Formats: sequence, C-alpha cells, structure tokens
Amino acid sequence: MFLALAAAALLAGCSKTAPQLSSDGSLTTASTAPMSLEGLAGLNAEWRANPKDINKGLAYANGLEAAGKTDEQLAVYRKLVELNPDNSRLAGLYGRKLVAGGHPAEAIPVLEAAQKKGETDWRVASALGSAYDQQGLYQKARAQYQTVLAADPQNVTVLNNLSMSYALEGNLKQAELELRKADALPAASKEPRIRQNLALVVGLQGRFDEATALAKQDLPPEQVEENMAYLRKMLSQPNTWQQISQSDQG
Repeated sequence: MFLALAAAALLAGCSKTAPQLSSDGSLTTASTAPMSLEGLAGLNAEWRANPKDINKGLAYANGLEAAGKTDEQLAVYRKLVELNPDNSRLAGLYGRKLVAGGHPAEAIPVLEAAQKKGETDWRVASALGSAYDQQGLYQKARAQYQTVLAADPQNVTVLNNLSMSYALEGNLKQAELELRKADALPAASKEPRIRQNLALVVGLQGRFDEATALAKQDLPPEQVEENMAYLRKMLSQPNTWQQISQSDQG
C-alpha cells in the first residue's frame, strides 16, 4: 500500500500546458481548454487526413486530454510515434504521457528509445526515473535523477523524485535528508507536494507530531488527521515493510 502511495508522490516533470511540435520540429505549448464535441471532431478529421502530421496530431491529442479521454489521447501519440520513428522529442513526450497516465512499464522502452535517439530534455530523464522506480528498478532510477542534478542541482522536481526513490526502497532516513534539501530551496514554495512527501516520510518514522505540523501547512485538518491515522495503523502492524512489499508485488 505504501509503495503505491509513494509512487503516486513521484513527479514526472510534465508541463501544465499542452505540448505541440512546430514546423521546425521544436516543442511549443497549446491550450487544453475544453472544446465542443464538434470542435474535437474537426481536429480528428484534420489529423486523419494526414496521420503523419505531428502538429495536427498533437492538437487532436490536446483536445482529447482536455476532454478526459486519456486512452484515446495515448492512442494518438502512439500512432504519431509509429509514423515518425526518428523524432526523439515526440517519443520523449509520448513516454512522459504514458508515465503520467499510469503506464510505467509501457513508458520505459519508449523513453529509453528517446534518449538513445539523442533526447536530452530533463523531463524525459525524470519521467524515466519515475517509471523505473515504479517497477522497483531503484538504482536505474537514481542514475537518471543524478544525471539531471549534475547539471541542475536545485531542480526540485528531480530532488523530490530522488527522495521518493529512497523511500520506495525503504531508506527513509536518506529520503528525509533529500526532501529537506529540496524543501529548503526557494522553488519548493511552488511545489507543496514536496512538504507533503516530507510529512509522509517523517510520519513513517513514527514522528507523528512533526509530520502533522508539516502536513497542516497545506492540507485541511480533517485530511491531515486521516493521513496520520493511516500511517499509525500501518506502522502498528508487525514486519510492516515486508508486508508492504509483498502486497504491492502481488
């Protein structure tokens, strides 16, 4: 149960605006504001007329995302990648969407292929690390994070993921150490999940008063109480980590 909770706390590094490729192959952003069914059908028709057209395909995928049609969105990305096999940025984007959509096993070969083709976007490395972590490949995950941090030591998204990688493996002390480093950075003020992850890791070490104080900075009291009750119940069970691992692997 905790492994699923910690995996959900990983940040894939996905942008909040929808990506699209310009005519020169570079990524730009587009709105994901909800549109009418008629508008969505129009985007579909435009893309179907030329399925290899990346910009039209991504415009349709953005519309599907706004409509909450995740499976259909991923199908569009998949087709675009199939028809544009040499486009590393497109592959990296598809892999990130797979991770965000809860498909880490499927995302791994896509993201690995993007990197082999020369994609160096830190968000691809972050997403690949997240996918590795969710498959229990902790050393491979941390290698991805450390590559990003070597160039950008204050990347709070990747510091968060590094921390949760240690937590997923059961090394709570190292997880706390890394989360405190991240939480001390100015950019952490825009990522309240980092403080919530710190509260989670502190609580899992039995320091409930400290964890409660951390959690209350961002969450309503009733949710904090519920979270702490869950942690207390989990830690009251014998061989907690062993049982957690077994339940998440089954």
